[in-house]
Amino acid sequence: MLEPLPGAAPVWRARCDPGQWLAACLAIATAGGRLGSLWASDERDTGKERAGALGGYSVHALMVTYDGLLWLDLPVSAQVAGYPDLSGIFPCARRMQRAAFDLVGLRALAPDGTPPDSRGWLRHGAWSAAIHPLRRDLALTEQLAPGDPRYAFVAVEGEGVHEIAVGPVHAGIIEPGHFRFSIVGERVLRLEQRLGYKHKGIEKRFESMSLLEGARLAGRVSGDSTVAYAWAYAMALEGMAGVRPGSRALRLRALLLERERIANHLGDLGFIGNDGGLAFGLAQFSRLKEDLLRSNAALFGHRYMMDRIVPGGVAVDLETAGRDRLLAEADSLEAELRTLRAIYYDHAGLQDRCINCGRLSPKTAAALGVVGLAARASGHAMDARVHPGFAPYDEFVPKLASHRNGDVAARIVVRFEEILESLQLERSLLQALPKGELQVTLAEPPPGACGVGWVEGWRGEVLVALQAGPAGRVRRCHPHDPSWQNWPALEHAVLGNIVPDFPLINKSFNLSYAGADL
Repeated sequence: MLEPLPGAAPVWRARCDPGQWLAACLAIATAGGRLGSLWASDERDTGKERAGALGGYSVHALMVTYDGLLWLDLPVSAQVAGYPDLSGIFPCARRMQRAAFDLVGLRALAPDGTPPDSRGWLRHGAWSAAIHPLRRDLALTEQLAPGDPRYAFVAVEGEGVHEIAVGPVHAGIIEPGHFRFSIVGERVLRLEQRLGYKHKGIEKRFESMSLLEGARLAGRVSGDSTVAYAWAYAMALEGMAGVRPGSRALRLRALLLERERIANHLGDLGFIGNDGGLAFGLAQFSRLKEDLLRSNAALFGHRYMMDRIVPGGVAVDLETAGRDRLLAEADSLEAELRTLRAIYYDHAGLQDRCINCGRLSPKTAAALGVVGLAARASGHAMDARVHPGFAPYDEFVPKLASHRNGDVAARIVVRFEEILESLQLERSLLQALPKGELQVTLAEPPPGACGVGWVEGWRGEVLVALQAGPAGRVRRCHPHDPSWQNWPALEHAVLGNIVPDFPLINKSFNLSYAGADL
């Protein structure tokens, strides 16, 4: 039976048995839905484990459908600790399932009873395969014995095949990730990623915090998406508490979100230009991004607007002088952006590097469940902002930028178009900013209450699933970054390209390590 959950996004929740779990997922995939997130939880302390009955643990899947979100719960016996594998329906589930085993000990099993991939995803030898940090009987402060750090990469054999290992420590000031290339000459036959180096125990840390304290941690899951994560967490908690922020607060949230989108797209356009041999682009877009960040600091008290969105509303207001400054900034930035777009589009060397490079076809993008900017550049116009009931975007509906070629050039085009649309949204929000309260008071949700936050960050959908414990504490919080879906797509996009093009292809996706490693 479907149980509606209160909140800004339309969300239903259903409890399944293994057969219903697979049937529901298959039906959703057939109808064009997709997997938003998958995670597991330890529920042995709730008394749900009964003799001869399922329970003890649960695996959860958040499905994205045309009508909204569907949260599926599958109870899993503590004696079995296995559940049906979803990677045959949703390939992006494979890494999420591996992480669920590392953290909770629930193993996804194929129909023959074997795991599709038994390798650890997050451990890196930091703890053994027999230890699962998100189990309730493991204290946050417990020192874990190290495990085996070795990892079995898939071997590619044949005449002339060589391997190149890149990372996890890179030459630039970037996050750690390992990329194992199998090549013939300079052509890439296969790329296998090894992530998880940024694992910080965030989900375990949530469980030691109050629901209000958790908001600050949510905004630090992935620093370049602090607004999106803070809003998603606040949305989940507000739904549990049965409140909705006022119109002024919601429009200020949207303003901050669009500025986060603009800032990151500006930075990416500069670095893509640099990796394509146009250092001029890096200089110009870095200048524009820095100007925007300085305006953020002056008007909102933080360059990246961290802790500006809080449960119940926002922690900052905007005066008339600030509004006028942002409107003038939007006009100036748009003029410069159009000039730089013409340079990028007309620069023969940059176009030679970008067109048909790192192509992800619409068919492959759909099969992999790709989301966000990468999906829109591969012919799939999806965006959480245009779903019904997402205020204030139900009043200020963005025009979706989309392209079908799915290459680096397409991802450049989508970024330019999205900045221009965000500037127009910024103007509309500023000109229609009503008076009203900045925050509303939240009642303490009852133990067991659940909520979901769903926000279109600049990379794609940011999801937060939140469950309340006793005395206003966090029982379970699972934040989900769109990079989970999009990292595997990078392995496909690089195939057939030459190794020197990998930095350019990688930057055109610009996925988060920290957001996926948790």
